[in-house]
Amino acid sequence: MNFKIALLPGDGIGPEIVEQAVKVLNVIAEKYDHKFEYSEALVGAVAIDRTGNPFPDETYEICRTSDAVLFGAIGDPKYDNDPKAKVRPEQGLLAMRKRLGLFANIRPVKSYEALIHMSPLKSDLIKDVDFVVIRELTGGIYFGEPRGRTEDGNTAFDSCVYTRHEVERIVELGFKYARERNGNLTVVDKANVLATSRLWREVAQEISGRNSDVKMELMFVDNAAMQLIQFPKRFDVIVTENMFGDILTDEASVITGSLGLLPSASIGLQTSVFEPIHGSWPEAAGKNIANPLGTVLSAAMLLEYNGFSNEASAIEDAVARSLTEGVVTPDIDAKSKFGTSDVGDWLAGNIQ
Repeated sequence: MNFKIALLPGDGIGPEIVEQAVKVLNVIAEKYDHKFEYSEALVGAVAIDRTGNPFPDETYEICRTSDAVLFGAIGDPKYDNDPKAKVRPEQGLLAMRKRLGLFANIRPVKSYEALIHMSPLKSDLIKDVDFVVIRELTGGIYFGEPRGRTEDGNTAFDSCVYTRHEVERIVELGFKYARERNGNLTVVDKANVLATSRLWREVAQEISGRNSDVKMELMFVDNAAMQLIQFPKRFDVIVTENMFGDILTDEASVITGSLGLLPSASIGLQTSVFEPIHGSWPEAAGKNIANPLGTVLSAAMLLEYNGFSNEASAIEDAVARSLTEGVVTPDIDAKSKFGTSDVGDWLAGNIQ
C-alpha cells in the first residue's frame, strides 16, 4: 500500500539520524510490499536561515497532507547563545504541535538487558522496567498567556493555563493506554501548590469514577521524580502536564542507559509526529557518531500507530539484536568502531 511520510530532519544531527531511519523504512517497504512516499520539509534553525520562519507554511502543508511525520531534532548554538533572539528554532516545534493539534506525547521507557550496565542505577532496579509516559503537549506554561518581561527588563513572567477540556482528553488517553497494558495509571501533579494541578486532580478523580477497571494513583511531581529513580518498576502508565512530562521523561532516560535510545510519538487532531526525545547535538553534526536508534525506534512507533504491527516488530527486534551484538555508536560503547551510518546499514541488512 502507498503511505505518505513527511521527513523533517531539522538541525544538528537530525539529517543523519533521519537518514538511517529511512534506510530501515525502505527495507521494510520492500520486504512487506509497501510503498512509502517521502516529502522533505524545513523546520528549526535551518528553516529560519532560509525562510525566517522556524515552521514555514509550506512545511505545515506537507505535514498536514501526509499520513505521518518523521522528525529529527532542532536547535542551534547561534540561537541558544543569543538571549535576545526574537525567533528561535524551538518556536518551530511549538508551532508544529499547536498547528497540528498534537496534544499528547507518548514516550515509552524500557530497559534493555544488553545495556543495564550502562545505567547509573543498580541493575536490580532497572531490569525489566517497561512503562509509558503520556505528556500533555499543547497547554501549560509553555503556551500560557500572558508571558514576557517588564519594561525595565528586571522581572519576567510566564502563565501556566489549562482548561477542563485539555485535561479531560489527555487523562482519558492515559486510562486507555493503562487499560491496554497492565491496568495501572499514575497521574502526576503538584496539587498542593498549583491551581492548575488541582484542576488536573479533580478531573482525574471524576474520570477514575467511570473507569473502575483501571487502578489510578495520584502522585506529586517531586515524589514521582524520586520514585522514578528508586522504584521505576512500580510504574505502568504515567500521565502528566507539559513541563512535568518534559522533565520526568528526560530523567527516565537514565534507565535505558542512553538518551539516544528513546523514541516518542506526538498524536492529536491531525497528522501524528514521531521523533527521538534527544536534542540536535550540534557538536556531533557531520561526524558520523550520533546514535540513530531513537529515531529508528520512532519509525517503528510510526508504523505501529498506523497499523503496521508486524513491520514495527521487525524493526524493534533488529534494534534489540544490534544492542546484544554490540553494533552501536560510541555513546553506548566508547570502543565501538560503528558510526551512525554503519548502524543504519546493519539494521537494514538484518531486517532484509
